[in-house]
Amino acid sequence: MLKKWNSLSLIVRICIGLVIGAILGLAVPGWSWIAVLGKLFVGALKAIAPLLVFVLVSSSLANAKGGNMTKFRTVIFLYMFSTLCAAVVAVLVNFAHPVRITLTGIDAGAGYTAPGSMSEIIMNLLTSVIANPVEALMKANYIGILFWAVIFGTALKAAGAGTKKTLEDLADAVSTVVRWVINCAPFGILGLVFDAVSSSGLEIFTTYGELVAVLVVSMLLVALVVNPLIVGITLRHNPYPLIFKCIRQSGVTAFFTRSSAVNSPVNMELCKELGLDENMYSVSIPLGSTINMDGAAAVITTFAMTAAFMAGAEITLPMAILLSVVATFSACGTSGVAGGSLLLVPLGCSLFGISNDVAMQVVGVGFIVSVIQDSLETALNSSSDVIFTATAEFLEWKKEGKELPI
Repeated sequence: MLKKWNSLSLIVRICIGLVIGAILGLAVPGWSWIAVLGKLFVGALKAIAPLLVFVLVSSSLANAKGGNMTKFRTVIFLYMFSTLCAAVVAVLVNFAHPVRITLTGIDAGAGYTAPGSMSEIIMNLLTSVIANPVEALMKANYIGILFWAVIFGTALKAAGAGTKKTLEDLADAVSTVVRWVINCAPFGILGLVFDAVSSSGLEIFTTYGELVAVLVVSMLLVALVVNPLIVGITLRHNPYPLIFKCIRQSGVTAFFTRSSAVNSPVNMELCKELGLDENMYSVSIPLGSTINMDGAAAVITTFAMTAAFMAGAEITLPMAILLSVVATFSACGTSGVAGGSLLLVPLGCSLFGISNDVAMQVVGVGFIVSVIQDSLETALNSSSDVIFTATAEFLEWKKEGKELPI
């Protein structure tokens, strides 16, 4: 049975875990010990992911032979452009179907403090960048980890061949550990699904259903229409094989882990499977978990417009465009952990003169529907990290006359 289980693809095993978790969540919700499997899986990924990012980025830069700058520029442009497009799509969907919700009695959650302005977000980013590297690793501060990994990797370019080889071996060892953890994903997802279904049941699909529907439609349009258009126009090639592969292998896992940063090891494994340059993706994937935030931009825009509709504020086209731009840049300040985008909703609300008290009530609604909202958001964010990294790489391949694997 063990041999038969291991012969199945990881996706099939994950689907089996998903179904079993949902059934157990409905049938025996009192068996809370099953949820421990999910906590252990996510905890293991959270523990190893910061070290993986630091070691891989440092090793890649130390051993890099050059020639990746064009691809990096392309990736960053695609990340930012797709995030702006996601915000615009969310604006259009909200205009097409305005949602008004009742906010009385909603608890926004004690202990959460929303940024008050764009300058505060920028200051938070700068503070995160120059954080103590050891503290950044301990607290999974990926912006700080990425910064110091770049510094150390650049400094180690002058190191001897033996040192570089040792660093490369360390990166391989950490990657192997990550693969071991990922092979436990079916059991982890079983626990995560059990926890969600046993605690929320099916009520999450009816409470605030309209708001969830708007979010789902916005993100599906981005994932299945906008991103494929961007990839197709860039590569002049059918984008859907790449899109569906990334959604299936990255988006599904990210849906349950609900963290782009935690899903980075999964994305790196997928990039390796696609045959991408490790010097490229070992930097662009961690970078993507910080600045490629299609789902976050859609969430910020949707919740801000919902608050505006509820308050009776008039939303003009220039204001909606400004909201899209603000959502794009503020989404880049979203942390790579569950629920990060919700705390930036008050910033969008401030454009319409909505008080922070009301805005934080909307954030409270976000936490109520986060079982779906945050999962979809992370799936979109994380899968598009690979999509646009691969797009930039494949664009160079086309220029060189190479055949694309997708």
